[in-house]
Amino acid sequence: MYIVTGGAGFIGSAMVWKLNQMGIDDILIVDNLASTEKWKNLVNLRYEDYVHRNQFYKLMLEGDDPFETDAVIHMGACSSTTELDADFLMENNYRYTQMLCRFCLNHDVRFINASSAATYGDGRFGFDDNHDGIDQLQPMNMYGYSKQLFDLWAKRGGVLDKLVSLKFFNVFGPNEYHKDDMRSVICKAHSQIGETGEMKLFKSYKPEYPHGGQKRDFVYIKDCVDVMWWFLQNPDKNGIFNIGTGQAREWNELANSVFAAMNVKPNLSYIEMPESIRDKYQYFTQANMSKLVAAGYDKPFTSLEDAAKDYVQNYLAQEDPYLKS
Repeated sequence: MYIVTGGAGFIGSAMVWKLNQMGIDDILIVDNLASTEKWKNLVNLRYEDYVHRNQFYKLMLEGDDPFETDAVIHMGACSSTTELDADFLMENNYRYTQMLCRFCLNHDVRFINASSAATYGDGRFGFDDNHDGIDQLQPMNMYGYSKQLFDLWAKRGGVLDKLVSLKFFNVFGPNEYHKDDMRSVICKAHSQIGETGEMKLFKSYKPEYPHGGQKRDFVYIKDCVDVMWWFLQNPDKNGIFNIGTGQAREWNELANSVFAAMNVKPNLSYIEMPESIRDKYQYFTQANMSKLVAAGYDKPFTSLEDAAKDYVQNYLAQEDPYLKS
């Protein structure tokens, strides 16, 4: 059985979709649906069962493996970069991940964990996923710090060669609709352009970056799950790895790709960035992908333009925009 924590969330449900594409439906979904709209991500997918996060936590603490697990794909965490409850993030993102990792190590189960590019902070120390450099990283928000803590714990414990921790950059694609303000700009832009014919981007507050000229490494969700599937097929490949395209692109370029996918003439304006996030804003991110390539992964990543076209035309513009098995 494959266990996918956060299996009703964005990356988690996309990974369930990928497993379904590969003919696998012996999958246990672990999540906390509560009163959210995440359940809609599961409607078109095939899986064996669903277990609430708290119940699953208790089962893991008992120390047995009642599921005869092949792999735990741990995408379950609070993904909000603006979450201010540090105690909640410590428990939900850090302690919970520790517990799952110990369970997998004790039962010889493949463990794939979601880290984050937020661990790199403002990028002053670069975006290299080598293990020697992670100690100096300084995340700019508590979410990034909670992810950094697990990577440091795994390094100190000498277990990085027994697990995979993936630093996802700016992921976008189907099944993110429940994320409200944490949805990708492409997802928000499709609605905004459809309603007003215009797209708004944040102004820049650094002279070296023009308005909309801030750069991020935007990576399509389908590429992310392809990488995770590759790690499942290559259990000898372990450690911390970046998941991005390796190419930073401007927000203006992203906006133009959405306008093109919608066949609408570009119409951009720039608004003030909220003061609450100005000093924590990443102006540039670009994954160094050489480590993944050296490990043997050779599938090309989808270009921003092609990914935006697929996402907009085959999902956002459809009545049922969810991934389907």
